[in-house]
Amino acid sequence: MAQIWLYQCASKACVNTMNASLSSGAANQPSANEYGRVCAIRGSVVEIEFDSGSLPLIEEALQVIGVSEEPLVLEVQSHIDARHVRAVAMHKTSGLARGACVCRTYAPITVPVGKAVLGRVVDVMGHPIDGLQPLDAQTPRWPIHRASPTLARRKPGRSVFETGMKVIDLLAPLALGGKAGMLGGAGVGKTVLVMELIHSMVEHYAGIAVFAGVGERSREGHELLLQMRSSDVMRRTVLVFGQMNEPPGARWRVGMTALTIAEYFRDVSGDNVLFLMDNAFRFVQAGAEVSGLLGRMPSRVGYQPTLASEIAALQERIASVPGAVMTAVEAVYVPADDFTDPAVAELFSHLDSSIVLSRAMATEGLYPAIDPLASTSVLLDPLVVGEEHYRIAQQVRSTIEHYRELQDIIAILGIEELSPADRVTVKRARRLQRFLTQPFAVTEAFTGQKGRSVKLADTLQGCRAILDGGCDDMAEASFYMIGTIEEAREREAASRERA
Repeated sequence: MAQIWLYQCASKACVNTMNASLSSGAANQPSANEYGRVCAIRGSVVEIEFDSGSLPLIEEALQVIGVSEEPLVLEVQSHIDARHVRAVAMHKTSGLARGACVCRTYAPITVPVGKAVLGRVVDVMGHPIDGLQPLDAQTPRWPIHRASPTLARRKPGRSVFETGMKVIDLLAPLALGGKAGMLGGAGVGKTVLVMELIHSMVEHYAGIAVFAGVGERSREGHELLLQMRSSDVMRRTVLVFGQMNEPPGARWRVGMTALTIAEYFRDVSGDNVLFLMDNAFRFVQAGAEVSGLLGRMPSRVGYQPTLASEIAALQERIASVPGAVMTAVEAVYVPADDFTDPAVAELFSHLDSSIVLSRAMATEGLYPAIDPLASTSVLLDPLVVGEEHYRIAQQVRSTIEHYRELQDIIAILGIEELSPADRVTVKRARRLQRFLTQPFAVTEAFTGQKGRSVKLADTLQGCRAILDGGCDDMAEASFYMIGTIEEAREREAASRERA
């Protein structure tokens, strides 16, 4: 009886709210059979009952009326039976109770796009969260669920996107119009690399940068915003954040919001776009949380059974079209440094370039801590980058690989027990490792060193000089945290003068 009474009260409350909305005189108000009511709440997953036989479609947006000043937006994820659906909340469900009135919108979630969002920080719904003035009501809005470009319309990326980072441009060149992943565990420098790439894109390529902060810490977001404003690149950048303290629905869909904004600049404005995501693994984690709340049976290692399709739905929309290029760089957290993790393996399958960050190199202070042997790119081909670039890259890899093979012998017996040829290899490999380090513009405030952006030709010249033995008499310290090989020679000359 208590349950029947509760539902009667809920129905009356819902109808009263609906009648108030209808009598307000607003245009295009929905009719009574387009309302439902909340009948169960499980964290950020809400179960809604509709009286009519017509249920809202999957991925349709719903609005909860009267809970807060701003409508609580839900997205339908499953049909339970002929009258009930389950939906995921995009904001916190605090204060939401059974019986609350829910209104259909007959459309997916839409977000503002266009020039109005440039230089702004927005959330998953496109609402500004930077404390500045609200967006104009006339700003165009696009749905976050969109079809990917057809195969006939796609333009594959085969030209090199020069980043100014020596180790990336040499060993794992990024494709202009491709997808690259920064893979690594916690604390090895993924976010710093992403921030430096934003700086490089906006400074040298005159494009638009759209950053998706998926599960970002507030500190990271604040530092990124300050860095953008101080370097004067914010005017060509859009930051979209689903913060770590927000519900999984917001973290799950924030990548879609950012991608929709990027697609507008690609398709309508014809701008080259750099799409950045930090962190793609947290997108998977949010999907796993939502899947568990929806009651789905978990798959391998506890991930959601829809892991592959969710990742593909996001990644396949990142594509270049004639007249505009979309280049994607995604930071990917590797749990417990396990590269066989199902989520990491699935993300890896969509990438053109894989930049693997090494904890061992970070421990040695070799920044950026990019593993020269594990990092790969489909563009490292003599037909794309040229014979000389390919030959030097292979020699650098071969030299460093041989040095790593000898490290156990050196640790046990000492370098004196190696053959003369092996000692020369070790000497050159250590110089190569230090030459491939460099200071970044985004870390100047912390290191006191001016950031360096190095042209590919200078990188090749420096590596060639080390491999040919022209720097064998120079100290290893002369190659650490520099730009070109000329800086190393100047540092060496200054060191000898002091001695």
